[in-house]
Order: sequence, then structure tokens, then C-alpha cells
Amino acid sequence: MYTTGGKWDRSGELWTDWCGGFFAGMMWLFHERTGDPWWREQAEHYSKLLEPRQHDRNVHDLGFIFLNTYSRWYALTDDAALRDILIQAGRTLAMRMQKGDYLASFIGPESLFIDIMMNVPIILYAADLARDDTLLEVGITHARTSARYLVRDDGSTAHEAIFDLDTGAFIRESTHQGYRPDSCWARGLAWSLYGFGTTYRYTEQAEFLETAQRCADYYVARAPAGGVPYWDFDAPVETPPAWDSSAGAIAASGLWQLADLTPDPVRAERYRETARDAMTSLTGDAFLAQNNPAWEGVLYHGVYHRNKGLGVDESVMWGDFFFTEAVVKLLTAAGSSGAKG
Repeated sequence: MYTTGGKWDRSGELWTDWCGGFFAGMMWLFHERTGDPWWREQAEHYSKLLEPRQHDRNVHDLGFIFLNTYSRWYALTDDAALRDILIQAGRTLAMRMQKGDYLASFIGPESLFIDIMMNVPIILYAADLARDDTLLEVGITHARTSARYLVRDDGSTAHEAIFDLDTGAFIRESTHQGYRPDSCWARGLAWSLYGFGTTYRYTEQAEFLETAQRCADYYVARAPAGGVPYWDFDAPVETPPAWDSSAGAIAASGLWQLADLTPDPVRAERYRETARDAMTSLTGDAFLAQNNPAWEGVLYHGVYHRNKGLGVDESVMWGDFFFTEAVVKLLTAAGSSGAKG
């Protein structure tokens, strides 16, 4: 999940077990980029280890686990058994729906996380595979609640919303990983612009594109030069800077997707430019660990949970995954050969 001193560490606190799909997902990306069957063997092996989690009701992260793995596998094979696993994962996540019209986070039934916007697409995908309108409505309802209570008018985002379990009424903003409840935690904003963009891609409902663009516009306006953010947009700037390279990688991949979705060519180019800036930064020596053989991760300066002191200024598995995903997107768009990539 995160390194300690640059070494992948399996002894630290998990907080929640949400990262299984990122390693296997990178194997699929390597296969997609190179066509090398060895990468597919690795991808299938590590994906199969995740199969029991289609029934996992302890996490809100089944999108991270199955969209990065089984959906790529299914796209290559059209195998009904893989389709059934994807549908079950979506139905399992949908069981987290609460009275307040949101999918509860792993924290408890009163808690809604912005992170879940990256996971709700497994419900939308499963709804499409199963032709299940009820499942589709669950996903749309959650996205609307998230937009209403987690995305602010200026496009910034709260990490968490707390609800009254008896009435379903919104109570307050909160945070676990941000600087303050009313601040804009950088990774949460990246989840939001990417997740609402993906939700629009599945539903074609303009409200979700508008929300994604509002979040993206905030990111573009507030990100430091180079496109990689500090860990929270409202935290005091530190020396040395407290980057979150994973947020930069997520945002780059999400902005690239959003540029293809927006009908506004000026906005689209602004998103692509910011994504290119971030990837130029992340592929430089300040962030990319390619010249340091002792460092086992891909990106320096990631953050898992700053407030708990977990994976701070380290490599994090989702950062490495979304960096890889963004690299593949940009190389594919540029028309580079697989061998060069």
C-alpha cells in the first residue's frame, strides 16, 4: 500500500484494505501497452487473488478493486464468468446505500466519503452489464448526494459528510485526511474530478459533467506551477513542500479523460495542458524514482494518511497505478509505439 523509506512495507497500519486492484491493474496496463503475454499472465494471476472480494461488504472500494482488473480482463475475453464477478461486485457495493441517499464509507453508516465517487462506477458498469435499472438508480442517487454535500460552489471538495441516521439529514462536513473539515484535501479533489467525469461517461447526464468540470477548474486554478499539488490546498505551504504526487497522477489521468468529454475546446485544452504539466513534473527526477535502484516505488512524495503519519513522503500504490494509467493515456494519444513506451 505504501513504502517506508522507499521499501514496500507490509507491517504498517492499513486503516482500510482498499489497494488490491492497483498492483494487478498495473500488470494489465503493462500488457495493454506492450502486448507482452508475460504481463497478462501476471495480471490474471494477481486478479484471481481478488475474486473473493466481490462479496466484501467491509469496504467502499470495490470499484478500485474490480474496475482496474476484472473490467480490463472482461474487455479482452467477453467471458461470462468475469462478467458475473463484475456484476456481483457492483451489487455488493450498492448494499451500502443509506437513508440519506448515499453509499456509506467503511467508517460507518453515517459517513459519506468523496473517495466513493471513484468506486460508484462499478455500480454503473454492473447496471449496464446486468441491464438493471434499479442498480443504475443507486449509482445516480449516490452521485447526486455527493455533488450536493461534498462539492462546494467553488469546485473545492470536502472529504467527508456526516448524516443523521434517523432522518437521513446532512449534519456537517468532516475530514480524516484533510487539513480541516472545510479545507480542500488534494487527493479528494482529484477523486472528485475523475469520478464525476467517469459517472458522466456512464450516464451521459449533464449534471455530472458540470460537477466534474467545476472540480477540474478549481484544480487548474489552484495547483502550483508544474501541476502537482501539495497535500491540501488550504494547508500552510511547508519547506520542503509537502507534495502529494499521487493526487497529481490521479488528477492528470482524470483531466485527460475530462478533456475528451467536455464539448468546450478551450476548456479541453486547458485540462490537457494541466495534465501534461503534471506528467512532465512527475516524470522528472524530482518525482520519478527511476534513477534510484534502492527505492522500490515508482513515484516519490506520495502521501497516504498524513494525519495518522502513514506513508508520508513515500511511494503509494495508487499513485504508481494512476501515474502508469496517465502515461499510457498520453503515449497512446501521442501515437508512440509500444516498444518506445
